[in-house]
Amino acid sequence: MQTWPGFLCNYIKREILILTMLKIGLTGGIGSGKTTVANIFKVFDIPVLDADTVAKELMEKDITVVTAIRKVFGNEVYLHGKLNRAYLAGIVFKDENKLHTLNAIVHPATIAFSQQWMAQQQSAYVIKEAALFFESGSDKEMDYMVGVTAPLELRIARVMKRDNTTRSAVLARMNQQMDENKKLKRCQFVLQNDETQLLLPQIIKLHSHFLALAKTTV
Repeated sequence: MQTWPGFLCNYIKREILILTMLKIGLTGGIGSGKTTVANIFKVFDIPVLDADTVAKELMEKDITVVTAIRKVFGNEVYLHGKLNRAYLAGIVFKDENKLHTLNAIVHPATIAFSQQWMAQQQSAYVIKEAALFFESGSDKEMDYMVGVTAPLELRIARVMKRDNTTRSAVLARMNQQMDENKKLKRCQFVLQNDETQLLLPQIIKLHSHFLALAKTTV
């Protein structure tokens, strides 16, 4: 049985860990390979939150979000309780105002979920992976931002193969995202995923760096 002093000591250690745990944002344009990078960090037992997946789940399960989306885009945006993503994409990727409206509904809920998730983690650092960090303003909550980049044609080819879609469709989605050069300038660290430079050594180096930074903040 744990004694009261022992319990108190462990509690204080946990609170210190939460306060000093680094929050790392991981971003990149479509096809850059940020999810591949996130999966490698998971191998090092680093907690990773996929904010884009969280957003998709909230759009189907969070009653406040669902109600707001129905109000703006109509009931036909849902089929049998599931979000009709093709229908919604056909609207927002052709109308920038509608895209901004959708983001204004989803981003606050996603940020709130992310904050709760981070508060529950116990690690030297955690990673939040998202495509729209700077667009949503959630980068301000991160200690450091990591950008993943790749040549444009390689990104297009990756997405066409992954989503079985056309080049024009990929370009339309890219045009809705922040310019990659502007995005990378706002990142403290950049990983090259161009298939000419090995990705793993870059990530190992960054992992070691974050561990060292976490120690200096204690």
